[in-house]
Amino acid sequence: MKRLRLRILIGVLLLASVVLPIQAERANKRPAMTHTDSLRSIAIAERLIEIKELDKSNLKASEKKALRKEVREIKKEDRANGGGLYLSVGSIIIIILLLILLL
Repeated sequence: MKRLRLRILIGVLLLASVVLPIQAERANKRPAMTHTDSLRSIAIAERLIEIKELDKSNLKASEKKALRKEVREIKKEDRANGGGLYLSVGSIIIIILLLILLL
């Protein structure tokens, strides 16, 4: 029984050490979001909602293609501006385990 607990603990610690260095490196070099960036992000989100709510059944193939291209460009721009919160698999497992133990 003690060996099983030890193996589980070692497994969790090994998983906790797995991170994606590219995302962590990029997050450190990103400047703080300005007011204009946040306004642009809101505008991007509103445009994406408009596109999702649009009735695409009566559009031509070329119009649908243009919308898909616009969505891709918007998402690319939003990823470049926003970044986000990145969690490693190990940290997610540890968080879940802590929640189970505490609750």
